[in-house]
Formats: sequence, structure tokens, C-alpha cells
Amino acid sequence: MDLYICNVCKKTYEVKPEIWRCTCGGLLNLIKNNEMVGEIRTSLPSLWRYHKSIPINEKEWKDITMGEGYTAMIPTDDGRNSYFKMDYMMPTSSFKDRGAAVLISKAKELNVARVVVDSSGNAGNAIAAYSRRAGIECDVYISDKTSPNKVKQLKAYSANIKKVSGSREDVAKAAQTAVSESKDFYASHIFNPYFYEGTKTYAFETWEQLGFVPDVMIVPVGNGTLLLGIYIGFKELYEQNIINKIPKIIAIQSDNCAPLSKAFNLGLTDYKNVKTKETLAEGIAIAEPLRAPQILEAIRETNGDIYTVNENEIKSAYQKLSDLGLFVEYTTAANYAGFLKYKKKASEIVVVPLCGSGLKSIK
Repeated sequence: MDLYICNVCKKTYEVKPEIWRCTCGGLLNLIKNNEMVGEIRTSLPSLWRYHKSIPINEKEWKDITMGEGYTAMIPTDDGRNSYFKMDYMMPTSSFKDRGAAVLISKAKELNVARVVVDSSGNAGNAIAAYSRRAGIECDVYISDKTSPNKVKQLKAYSANIKKVSGSREDVAKAAQTAVSESKDFYASHIFNPYFYEGTKTYAFETWEQLGFVPDVMIVPVGNGTLLLGIYIGFKELYEQNIINKIPKIIAIQSDNCAPLSKAFNLGLTDYKNVKTKETLAEGIAIAEPLRAPQILEAIRETNGDIYTVNENEIKSAYQKLSDLGLFVEYTTAANYAGFLKYKKKASEIVVVPLCGSGLKSIK
């Protein structure tokens, strides 16, 4: 039986719909009963080719899957042994489908009737889509400034949209207040560790598709959903002696919202409170990343770094990707801008995710 474990006090809990945070305030990680990472390859052209390493009953995920994952890898334009991984080529057009497919499969396994999620847009759409497919009601808390196309997508999935004025943190607090009162399942891509069981497959796919472990992973970071998934995935492979190293993680933040960058450069173990401004990269505009200690630890353990990019660099990167025929949202453009700033060694092999479609952010 899987268990939740607090990443602060180490208290354990049974996996139940109403449990989403430790009584001490700490966030929960997952203790899995079975980690058969070595037997991960099947013929399935989706992330479920690794189903033996994902703690979900087969019946649930088979009813819900839309073929998410196992996205293409293509060379970048710089001829420097670098690759784009096309994670916007997903059912809801963002990498968040990885986590949503697993998390909602778990919700179905637990006989959940309603889920609640807060999001800058992409996670909300992913959770809403898979919830709709599973026959589960879905309340999505978003900012009243969320991109209109993301809102339209939520409406298409018949989500119950709850708009909140204020910061991304205000949106999260509104959702958490609702969950505390209703005891509904909090399908948070930040709090629920089953979401990372989905995003870790990005690491598995990268290793399998290249045939080896790359040297560097360039990752946009706000709440750390993809970054931590990548770290967890490669760490599982490493701990079972399937690979002999974990790639260096280079995280990318916007200059206008860079609490992790500030903390990293000051040698802190938690995020630094900083004054923030609006940024085109709304997907990483997180002033208070709650898994900051884990994010910073992952970056440091891999001898990584954090780069920041300004709004002009984001716009320029967006256009450069468009010139390559790659239509992405600005958060992904921010990540590519970070890649362009990274001082790559000639021999290094780098992988860069393209996380969300440009259709998400056009006005």
C-alpha cells in the first residue's frame, strides 16, 4: 500500500481523498509499494509504457488515457547536440497532461466525485479534461487575468470556473479554503505527489529516446512541477543502476518573478520573498513556490544553476521559435531564452522542453 509522507516531520498518512497536507504544514511526498523502474518499456506509444513504475491500477488509467506522453524529440537550430522535446503536443496542449492523467486516474481509483484545482491555466485545463473524461466534477480556481484562450478551453471541458482577483497565491488560497470546507479531493499539481508520478515520465522518455542520459536539462520553473518530475525520474533510474548519472538541471525564471533565483544565489534553502511584476511567462509567475526547498536541493545536487530572462529576451525567443515553425506560449519562450543564454560546452548534450502551445496565450 502506498503512503504519503511529510517532507518536514516525516509523519505518514494513508492515501485518502481528503488528505493533501500534513498537520504540521509540510507538503507530502509518496512512499511507493513497488518501484519496478527496470521493467518500463512496452509497445504503448504513451507515458503508460512505463506503467509498472506508476502506482495506479491498470483499469483506471486505461479508461482515462488519451495517449499523453511519449512526445517527439527534434534537434534544435544551433547544431550543438541539443534537442527540443515537443511536450506541447499533448491532448490539452501542455506537458501538464502527464501529471493530470496519473492524478485523475488515482482520483477515479479512490472513487472521488469532485476535484478542486487552482492554476495559472495549463494545469487547470489538464485536470479539467481528464476529470471530464473520468466523469468527475471539476472546480478550477484561476486568476481573473488568465489568458482568454485558457478560459475558453476550461469552458469546453465544462469545468466550474472560479475566477479570483489578486495574485497566483490568492488563487491558491481560495481553492484551499474551499477544499478545507468541502473536503473534496484537492487535485493540486503542487501538493499532490501523484502528479509528479506523471511528470517523471519526461525523464524516462528522454533517456529511452536518446538511448543515453543527456548532460543538461533546461527547465522553466515556477512551482517546479516539471523540474521535480525530471529529477525524480532520473533519480529512480540512477538508484536502480539503470543509468550512471543524473543530468545537470538548469532552471529558468523570469526577471520579473524570480524568488528561486534570488534564493539560489544567496545560498538559501527556501524561496526568497521578492518584489514581483507581471511577466509574459505567466506559467512560471510564482512568487511563493511551496516546494522551493525540494527544487533548490534538486538543482544543487545536480550541480545545476538558475538563469533569469527579461521580457525582451522572452519576446525575441518567442519569435525565433516561431521562425522555426514552433508555435509556443511565452512560458516556453522564456525557457528557450534561458537556453540561448546558457554557456554550453561543445561536448554537452542538452534537452529543452517545449511545454505549452502558442494557442494558449494568443489574444
